Amino acid sequence: MSISVFIDGAHGTTGLEIRERLAGRSEISLISLDEARRKDTVARGEALNDSDFVILCLPDDAAREAVSLIDNDRTRVIDASTAFRTAEGWTYGFPELEPGQTAAIAEAKRVSNPGCYPTGFLALVRPLVRAGLVPVDWAISVNAVSGYSGGGKAMIADYEGVNPPPAARAYALGLAHKHVPEMQKHARLEHPPIFMPSVANTYRGMIVEVPLALHMFTRRPTLAVCESTLREAYADSALITVGDGDSDVVCIEDDAGTDRLTVRLCGNAATGQARLIATLDNLGKGAAGAAVQSLNIMAGLDPLAGLTL
Repeated sequence: MSISVFIDGAHGTTGLEIRERLAGRSEISLISLDEARRKDTVARGEALNDSDFVILCLPDDAAREAVSLIDNDRTRVIDASTAFRTAEGWTYGFPELEPGQTAAIAEAKRVSNPGCYPTGFLALVRPLVRAGLVPVDWAISVNAVSGYSGGGKAMIADYEGVNPPPAARAYALGLAHKHVPEMQKHARLEHPPIFMPSVANTYRGMIVEVPLALHMFTRRPTLAVCESTLREAYADSALITVGDGDSDVVCIEDDAGTDRLTVRLCGNAATGQARLIATLDNLGKGAAGAAVQSLNIMAGLDPLAGLTL
């Protein structure tokens, strides 16, 4: 028996990546609209309501409109926009985030796909906050560098249409990036993190880094204790691994082209200073791969089907 899936926004960067991961899978029947009908509200409404599962790859307002067009209690939704990531009634689509999160996704009618930056940030921080090693009221900062495909077609055209393109550029300088509320809520922090994103001249890949002054925390955890906590958190995960903290170099390409995520804890034991570093593909575990993983879980399929390890 197959499930029917409609990707609303299948021609965007994330939508194309999701379609690629679902193509050729006998247990999935993709519902498609031709060019003339894919922006027609009536046609979209029919496709949304005829599907077992809908994956929304749309701007926030369009995603909200799409959800409003669903008038049955059968169609289940995975939304890849920012619209519902902190909304009540939506399950956060990060199976590895909490004990029991996979089970919650499996039962959910509405799932919000995590953002790429928050995926790396939460993978690093949440296990340490949950264990009480990082205080919930700490002023956490996060630096991140993404491939330019994370900005969608507009940024891709910007980078690929300029000769020479910028090597790197920092943005969101007003410290009000739309991912910050998501980071704060799901890390369960009292204060929003100071988020410092930038874009590099590479198509895909991502580095997310959180510095920690362990010597200033109440419990003064050691590097070894923090690493052990991370390893325990992801011991059963096929997609998230804890890498070698003794690595000399971490590259943005380390997990590019895959749906996995690597967590590393580096630092100086003598000074009690740590660098948490995550690498992932902004279009993989940071977007399309995460949506397909949630779809697999919701449909009772192999969670790793269609994914690249």
